[in-house]
Amino acid sequence: MIEMRKVLEGNPVIAAVKDMKSLEEALETEIDIIFVLFGDIISIKEISEKVNSKGKIGIIHVDLVEGLSNKEVAIKFIKNETSFDGIISTKANLIKQAKNYNLVAIQRFFIFDTISLNNSKNHVISECDAIEILPGVIPKVIKDISTFTKKPIVAGGLIDSKEDVILALNSGATCVSTSRNEIWEM
Repeated sequence: MIEMRKVLEGNPVIAAVKDMKSLEEALETEIDIIFVLFGDIISIKEISEKVNSKGKIGIIHVDLVEGLSNKEVAIKFIKNETSFDGIISTKANLIKQAKNYNLVAIQRFFIFDTISLNNSKNHVISECDAIEILPGVIPKVIKDISTFTKKPIVAGGLIDSKEDVILALNSGATCVSTSRNEIWEM
């Protein structure tokens, strides 16, 4: 089983890929973790095998996979039919199911106002391995969330410069996820 906290702490930048071209680019970098933000039930097995063949940790955002439901069978499919190491989801039931299947589970929150910030505090699943906060360029929110949880925090979304990475990390994020390949090589 992957000890995700240590992996995240050792990898301040995660490649977030939205298509096959960016996946191929990420596979050729020194990046250890890839968040896969695309695919369908036909292609995700092949995608997972590409990631796995390069010795990378692959985490699939199950909410974005065409053809998967938000039911346990989707997690069972990821576990039994792909090489992914874990999932990202905004859905609490999928986070819990992923842990039941010994998959890494990253709970994603979109923070856009005080209500969503407060709701996120009340809905963190204790079983999750990490929390991803979007957008990742909100240091006040990162700092606030890092004070009430011991979970690693991944800042994602709108991270497009070295300054954004540094700001997120200095605000309490454990690491950042970004689709900007020029940041992957920082």
